Amino acid sequence: MSSIVLKIDVDTYRGTLEGVPRLASALERAGAKATFLFSLGPDHTGRAIKRVFRRGFLGKVRRTSVVSHYGIRTLLYGVLLPGPHIGRRCAGVMREVAQRGFEVGIHTYDHIKWQDGVVRASRAWTSRQLDLAREEFVRVFGRAPETHGAAGWQVNRSVPELEAAMGLRYASDTRGTGPFIPVVQGKEIAVPQLPTTLPTLDELIGREDLAGEDPDDHLLALTEGAGDQVFTLHAELEGGEYLPGFERLLREWSARGQRLTDLATYAASLDPRHLPRCRIEAGTVAGRSGMLAVQGKALTLEGGSP
Repeated sequence: MSSIVLKIDVDTYRGTLEGVPRLASALERAGAKATFLFSLGPDHTGRAIKRVFRRGFLGKVRRTSVVSHYGIRTLLYGVLLPGPHIGRRCAGVMREVAQRGFEVGIHTYDHIKWQDGVVRASRAWTSRQLDLAREEFVRVFGRAPETHGAAGWQVNRSVPELEAAMGLRYASDTRGTGPFIPVVQGKEIAVPQLPTTLPTLDELIGREDLAGEDPDDHLLALTEGAGDQVFTLHAELEGGEYLPGFERLLREWSARGQRLTDLATYAASLDPRHLPRCRIEAGTVAGRSGMLAVQGKALTLEGGSP
């Protein structure tokens, strides 16, 4: 039986307050597991306006109706309105999700700051951002986190080592084809990467090259007989207007006998000794603007081990 591993990125205050409870209920109705990765600090979504100059960004805004999904207030946070602190104002929602049996982990502290700054940031800056997220996670949940999924699939070469130093068991920071052990400057980092392998909904909506194909139909076709896959969804989309489509995906995947599970269960099924060793590189993904952290080709390390 193959698995569809469900990873939910929660980017905003609104997504936490409104989208997360809806998704938790939908998952419970489907008997599905999922991992909720939370943004834990201030919501500064409005500061993403600087991305207007990034190639492909305006096209994505037009295709995905950003205003309707995120709301005007969210798009003003950090610019004309103060950004609400998600961890402090939504701690009850987060704890309830964990109490309902769902895995929880770190997405980021300040989503916009990380997504727009980490690639060129120093090790000290990166460590500070991870520490802030970890401290807030511990305050909310009363325990240390076990996983991290980088905001916007953005990392630098310090991130894997810092994740190991934090004691994380696995991470999902990248896009790729399957789980791997990251190699940084010739050194294996003992925090397996479980990359997102499927396109996200916002990467599929309105794509001209899909010739009007329904995004859910496209995802179902990609997962037919394709083995284990990691699907990243967003509390602001699948927990909002696209909830009915996500519920259809859950029904169809279940009907096909595919296991709907979380990162923790998936990671526990893997033997790190047999995973490929890969560098994390910069690359592009269809339907998404800018460069992302992507899985490189499998390496043969010194001594001939894969």
